[in-house]
Order: sequence, then C-alpha cells, then structure tokens
Amino acid sequence: MNPLSSPLMTDNYQFMMLQSYLEQGMEETAVFELFVRKLPPGRNFMIAAGLEQALNFLENLRFSPEELAWLAPRFPSTLIAYLEEFRFTGDVHAMPEGTIFFPDEPILRITAALPQAQLIESRMMNLLHFETLIASKAARSVLAAPDKLLVDFGMRRAHGAEAGLLAARASYLAGFSGTATVLAGALYGIALFGTTAHSYIQAHEDETTAFEHFARCHPDNVILLIDTYDTEAAADKVVALAPKLGADGIGIKGVRLDSGDLAMHARQVRKILDEGGLENTFIFASGNLDEYRLHALLASGAPIDGFGIGTALDVSSDAPSLDCAYKLQEYAGKACRKRSEGKVTWPGRKQVYRKYDSADGCMMRDVVTLEEDNSYDGEPLVIPVMVAGERINGNVGLDEMRRRTLANYARLPSQMTALEAAHAYPVEISPSLRALAKQLDEDSGAFSHLTQAL
Repeated sequence: MNPLSSPLMTDNYQFMMLQSYLEQGMEETAVFELFVRKLPPGRNFMIAAGLEQALNFLENLRFSPEELAWLAPRFPSTLIAYLEEFRFTGDVHAMPEGTIFFPDEPILRITAALPQAQLIESRMMNLLHFETLIASKAARSVLAAPDKLLVDFGMRRAHGAEAGLLAARASYLAGFSGTATVLAGALYGIALFGTTAHSYIQAHEDETTAFEHFARCHPDNVILLIDTYDTEAAADKVVALAPKLGADGIGIKGVRLDSGDLAMHARQVRKILDEGGLENTFIFASGNLDEYRLHALLASGAPIDGFGIGTALDVSSDAPSLDCAYKLQEYAGKACRKRSEGKVTWPGRKQVYRKYDSADGCMMRDVVTLEEDNSYDGEPLVIPVMVAGERINGNVGLDEMRRRTLANYARLPSQMTALEAAHAYPVEISPSLRALAKQLDEDSGAFSHLTQAL
C-alpha cells in the first residue's frame, strides 16, 4: 500500500456511508463543493492550490488486492465487490491554481455518483486544504519582499514528508524562487538552493579552511555560512580568501546569516564586503523568519538580498488550519442546503464572477451565483477541468501556475497586499442564490429560523 495514493487514506465513516448508500440504491448524481467559511485572522485573501494533486488522485484511484484484502473482514462482500471495480468517473470544476479567492466561494466542485463523490471527500480536503494554506501564507512573504530571493527552508520541521514536499510546491506556486527540498526539485522542477550547515564549519579546524574547501568543491555556487562563531570576523576571512579564490577563477557569490540581530549583522557585513571589493557578493538571511520579520527587516533598511523561510511557512504557524468544508449541494437533481447552526451553506451548483476596475484593472467585487445564472458579466472563476474521470486541459505546468499567481497579485487592491487585515473584499451572494436558499428553507419549515441569514 502506498500511503500517499491509497484510497484507504480517508476517514472510516466514508466506507460506512458507502455501504449504506449501496444497500439503499442511492447512486444518483451528487454535487459537492469545497469552500472556505472564513479567512484566518490577519488574512485578506486566499490562494487556491493543490488541484494538480487532487486530479492525480482521482485519475489513479484504484483499490489494490492488498487493500481489498484488509477491508474484506470489516465490510460486506457486496461493498468489496463494488470497490474492486471502483473508478472515479465524475466531473470536476475548479478554480485554477493560483486564483485568489474569498469565503463562500467554491474552489472545487465534484459532480459524480453519490458513492464516488462521498468517498473522495477526505483526501480532496486534505490535499486542497494544505496547499491552499501554505500558498496563502507564502503569498504574504512574496508581497512583503517583492523583489527579494525567497527560498523554502522548512521541510525538516514540516508535519511529515508529504507536507514538506507539498509546502515546497505551494510556496513556489505563490512566488517563491525555490526550495531546499531536493525531491521537490526532482518532481516539480523547482530550483534548488543550499549552502552548508554549521556542522560543516565546525568539522574543520578553522573557518577559512572550511570556506575554501566548500568554494573549491562548488566553484559555481559559493555561498558561505558566516555566523558559526563571530559573524563580522568571518566576513573579514571571506574578504581575505577572495583574492586566492579569484586567482583560480572562483568568485564568492554570497554569504549567509542565520542568527542574531540580522539587520545589525547585515549592515556590518555589507560594509566589510564592500570595503574588501566584494560589492557584488549578496547577503542571504535565514533563522526563524516569517513575513512579519521580513517586513521589519526591509523597513529598517537592512541590506539583505534574499531570505530562507522555514518553520513558520511550512506549518503556517500563525494560522495552522483553514475553516474549510466539502458539502453536498445537490442530489438527484434537487438542491441541498445544510442548516446546522453556524454552518449554513448556500445550495446548488455555483459560479463565481469577478469584476475588475476598468481604470486600473484591479479586482472590484465578486458575485457568487447559481451556475445557470448568466445575468452577470465579469470573469467566471470556476472552470471545467475533468469530464467523466478524464482531464480536459492536460497538465498545466507549475511555472505557468506561478506566473498566473504573480499576475493576480498585480490585480489586488493595494490595501489588500498589506500584512494587516483590510476591509473585507466585497463578495455578493446573488438574488437568485438567495431565492433558492429561501425556497428550500420554506419547503422544510425552517424559514423563520433562517430568514435573518438571507
């Protein structure tokens, strides 16, 4: 069993519901939508991500003999027989990866036989939730330091191997320059970055020898870690070593700071490098950084050219989860509406139209409406990506998704690019959608209880 692709990577109640659906003959078409109920504190928007992994999962969804053998003692033979032939044959509509979105807007719609659409719920949420969470976190660093080299450094403290790998992908999608995670380079073509650990410096008798060994081993990528002992003294050693290396055609590309008062050290190191003739040697900083520290460092004028963002990014430390949901919106041709207190949903198959300002091209407002409601102009954000279990647009390259994301940043209203929460972006629920919700409530006798929500 491959734990990352196994259909057993789900919640047990999915199989329990599946068994009941089959016994009751409930296999008509269902429509589920995945959306976020509210933004985390301090966030002004989210970025849709993880669709590629979700589609890969659906395309390859099969039960192996080993998985069926494990399920067999736990469920009736009729369910096992159904799972032997299980394939996802439904349709998928989604916001393309890199799309900016807001609460109540569906980023994924699944249309399939009820057992199929139900079984995939947990993994769809798992994949889209995580990458959307990380991409949205990474976007804040990109907007805080728009012209700087940003590298994902967080794999070692990510919550598991898949999380570290997908965090590298999501942060690159959001505009990071690359990652330190080697497998992400192999799988996704993301640029790899790396210097040395402090242990490398400590393993040598002195810093200068360590610097020279590393430079001669990697002559085209000499970036030296200089804060193991005394940062400014190490910068002096780099300057002293430079002519010797230069005589052999080896240049010192950069130095890395990883501790202490980064702004103060960066200023002093910059002065040492410039006075030593290394004006083109850049300064790269890491060490417990996030978007707030980036903003503070750059606001202080710290001469830092690039940043490695680690733990805070890969675990989204200030907002470690999203209030997202995957809910049934239609079954057997009839709209559905959840009415749980605090978790009421908008029913039916929905589309989101985005209106832009004709003067500056920035986003003005969104309208969430029923799919068949064609009364709105603007850009439709939810598009078909899979029909009858097969992709219809092929594989979109990660670099293309990244370009889309960066282009979307340029269309954000200026106040929404700040780290502080701005006034909520206007998302309108259309009259036709409100009318459908009202009708469902009246039909169920819940009108008086929910009328204020409309």
